[in-house]
Amino acid sequence: MEINQYEIVLVNLDPTIGSEITKTRPCVVISPNEMNKHLNTIVIAPMTSQSKNYPTRIPVKHDNKNSWIVIDQIITIDKQRIIKSLDNLKDKEIESVKKILKETFID
Repeated sequence: MEINQYEIVLVNLDPTIGSEITKTRPCVVISPNEMNKHLNTIVIAPMTSQSKNYPTRIPVKHDNKNSWIVIDQIITIDKQRIIKSLDNLKDKEIESVKKILKETFID
């Protein structure tokens, strides 16, 4: 399965511990394509349908539902956790992800 950066994939995140996001849910691939192509792991940001307006949460519309990309819960997973590909982020959403990633981890 080819996996691309900013693709939305359905991922089984269980088992989890403590405050980690649980269950099977859509997630956005954050890792670059070069990594996705050569490694058995990928970096993802989970999505949720219920969130407060935190600075590390990006509102998006996916599957005709309002959701948030949860940048503060970025994790590395094995590709075996991916169930299927769902969609891709729109250009405007990608720009928002890049901005929040930069604000959170670089500046």
